[in-house]
Amino acid sequence: MPDKYALIIGSGFTQFASGEADPLSDNRFGAPSAPIRRSEFHGHNILSIARHGEPHTISPHAINYRANLLALQEAGATAIIALNTVGVVSDIRASGEIAVPDQLLDYTWGRKHTIYDDGDAIDHIDFTHPFSSHLRRELLDAAKHADIDCYDGGVYAATQGPRLESAAEVDRLERDGADYVGMTAMPEAALARELGLSYVCLALIVNKAAGRGDTPIHDDVEASTVSARTLAESLLQQFFKGRIVS
Repeated sequence: MPDKYALIIGSGFTQFASGEADPLSDNRFGAPSAPIRRSEFHGHNILSIARHGEPHTISPHAINYRANLLALQEAGATAIIALNTVGVVSDIRASGEIAVPDQLLDYTWGRKHTIYDDGDAIDHIDFTHPFSSHLRRELLDAAKHADIDCYDGGVYAATQGPRLESAAEVDRLERDGADYVGMTAMPEAALARELGLSYVCLALIVNKAAGRGDTPIHDDVEASTVSARTLAESLLQQFFKGRIVS
């Protein structure tokens, strides 16, 4: 049976958050960030949710990741493509490009990191490879088929936010092996694994991390976001053109 795909989106992807909205309702983890939306994309019925809300008002540390993922699962999703904006830490890539990371470092704290509350039977998930290998390969194959420059691999470091990092913190991230820094891939990836959902990160590189560029970070973001978003949109179009219609 083919996967039922869902997109977890941030700002700037309104075309994926303009479909018919399900009634917004709480689940056992509370209120999702926004309604689940349903739209057709290249013959596929795609689910989507805006992780920061509609409008974009929920900070990364305050997102109810558990409720968002459970809402997608209850709506029928089996495979999730998460769109995450990141800064680039190493020289692995440049601003305005896209990548499909293959590893994670988690520096977040105080977030609900598991679906297992007190009294629940616990499953110690294998998180050796935090992103779905088959979804990663399918995204990268779609990029190759469409001649889209999408980097294969790299380590995503998840920080608490909403502030950006200091230069010294970015130095530490690089010493730890990070290539990208963002604020939302954790606990999303782990919660998806606990729920049995395939999960992949499509990283949009929108700036150089603190201390890595010659210009202020926010001066780098606008043009780089447009470039990375255009690449991501083209990749998703190719990806869904090649899928079995669900």
